[in-house]
Amino acid sequence: MISLEDALAKVLQEVQPLESEGVCLWDAADRIASDSILAPIDLPPFDNSAMDGYAVRAQDVQSASPSSPVTLSVVGEIPAGSVFSGQLGVSQTVRLFTGAILPDGADAVVMQEDTARTVDPRLLLVLEPVKPFENVRFRGEDLKKSALLISRGQVFGFAQLGILAASGIESVRAFARPKIALLATGSELRDAGQPLAKGQIYESNRIAIRTLLDHSSTDSKVFPLVTDSLQATKDALLEAFESCDAVISTGGVSVGDLDFVKQAFSDLGGRIEFWKLALKPGKPFVFGKRKSVPFFGLPGNPVSALVTFQLLVRPAINKMRGMISWRHRITGGVLAEPIKNHGDRRHFVRVKVDEAGRVKLAGSQGSHILRSLSESNGLLDVFPGESLAQGTTVSVINWD
Repeated sequence: MISLEDALAKVLQEVQPLESEGVCLWDAADRIASDSILAPIDLPPFDNSAMDGYAVRAQDVQSASPSSPVTLSVVGEIPAGSVFSGQLGVSQTVRLFTGAILPDGADAVVMQEDTARTVDPRLLLVLEPVKPFENVRFRGEDLKKSALLISRGQVFGFAQLGILAASGIESVRAFARPKIALLATGSELRDAGQPLAKGQIYESNRIAIRTLLDHSSTDSKVFPLVTDSLQATKDALLEAFESCDAVISTGGVSVGDLDFVKQAFSDLGGRIEFWKLALKPGKPFVFGKRKSVPFFGLPGNPVSALVTFQLLVRPAINKMRGMISWRHRITGGVLAEPIKNHGDRRHFVRVKVDEAGRVKLAGSQGSHILRSLSESNGLLDVFPGESLAQGTTVSVINWD
């Protein structure tokens, strides 16, 4: 059996980021930058007002007070997006609005609240002084032209897309979204909504894994259920390998007479890198490649399938997406009850972390128990023979 660390290292060694492609900014959410991006302009691109008010020469209003206001001549108005064509002279002011360009000759903005209008609309009373450059946003204050805007490997999240749009960028280069094949094998399996005969069960692995894949910005292709025969398994796998960037199957990877996945994969020219994992749940797990396409043969038990997907497949998919770091998101917490691993393999226990950071078992830990899977929000790594006392500070691997 291979350790989790060795298995993950082998998987990450064998998978590579996909090619890059041009993507419209509106379609780039959660994609990964394949190139670093430099700011094409200063941001903001000009000195502008931080609020509604009046552009002034600060020296003209230094003596202003409510009891002794300074009178200025109003010589214009600048809505955002407009420009004042003249030059602001001594004792003159221009009304302007938040974001409006500062007119030539002005070096400060008086807040509208610190002014009063007179009967004559051409005159303004300034009630408070301002310092030079007060209430002014400077050109390039946020970002200088040619500054690093986005790094290669960075996710295009909402904030990144916002600053790119503000910089006038309409398209970016991003790694292609991996197309992932999802198969489930087993003659006993039926799709939800179909009637069950005696001995049959509903299949749940594909929809659960697809949901996790959707959180990783991939394109999933769900294949029909595969019956337990060598030819059916080979036919399904061949179609998956020919049409997708990675193939994930569940079931058929153990040592039973009807476990055909390993043989079918080998018959198609696939190279198995490792098979058994030294962890619980998820001991039977196949990883290999056919040509350049990686293959992940997960166990059929739902919990085993989801745990091995989270620990080994998801980091690989993230690397294929172009992510620089593929570490799992971790939540810290404190055990609200003792937990002990009585076995000889590392046990990734399903736990629930509440809002106060208390960590409890999510229920029964059998590899077929879906309820504890549905009630958990993470996994706790417990080593063979390890006892964790109540009150122990722990790190929980998040599902999402």
